[in-house]
Amino acid sequence: MCRWLAYSGSPIMLEDIVYKPDHSLIDQSLHSKLGIETTNGDGFGIGWYGHHDTPAIFKEIGPAWNNRNLRELTSHLRSRMFFAHIRASTGSAVQQTNCHPFRHGRWLWMHNGMIAGFHQIRRELALAVSPGLFSCIEGSTDSELMFFLALSLGLEEDPPGAVARMVGLVEETGQRNGVENPMQMTVAVCNGETLWAFRYSTEGRSRSLFHSADIEGLRALYPGNALVRTASDDARLIVSEPLGDVPEVWIEVPEASYAMVHRSRNEIRPFSPAAVATRS
Repeated sequence: MCRWLAYSGSPIMLEDIVYKPDHSLIDQSLHSKLGIETTNGDGFGIGWYGHHDTPAIFKEIGPAWNNRNLRELTSHLRSRMFFAHIRASTGSAVQQTNCHPFRHGRWLWMHNGMIAGFHQIRRELALAVSPGLFSCIEGSTDSELMFFLALSLGLEEDPPGAVARMVGLVEETGQRNGVENPMQMTVAVCNGETLWAFRYSTEGRSRSLFHSADIEGLRALYPGNALVRTASDDARLIVSEPLGDVPEVWIEVPEASYAMVHRSRNEIRPFSPAAVATRS
């Protein structure tokens, strides 16, 4: 499937996270330890917030490990909140519009996992997207459709509630059409101020997800680490798999839960699907 990371905190160079750690996202693109596949070479993308309310994105269909433009960009870009994603397709085409992260207005979204039986229930799910949003869908992935379903179900007003309703809709639709265990996901979504990351699957065996320990504790453990020393107190990383082998740095996000990061607040809360009201 895919590997991803999300950062929130003081502005840092993207290469400090994307390239420099021992088990960086670039290393994971070839040597993933916890993913379904060890290689994630079906495209990549980064999304970051700079001087504007809306984020910028850069996507390519080739593998991340040998992309000179990605290395060049990350060595010059500094951001307080950014996403990075490497893709292993679950069946949809390898094309730029299918690469993550996805953007709508000030929102970014990325996903690891799949909707089981997607081709069987895709039309029914697509019809649940608000008419005003439907034309914004550019690609053919289940991941992007999940994003626009969540937007249709209130993401901008209540992100956790909207994601719960999106999952509830996917599960109800899948199960009604005979699909066993319809949802498998880790999802990150942000609006430039707050970051949410969800870990959930219908079968209760979700893909891996970790968040970094608080910076104050890491400073005590690793006083000589330059990145740890200069990061702000509210700096947090959420990752598909740890960027190194030091266990104190990485805390697993529990099954059926979500993390919320907003400046100095870092909370883990339970997550469960929610029913969607039937249209009259």
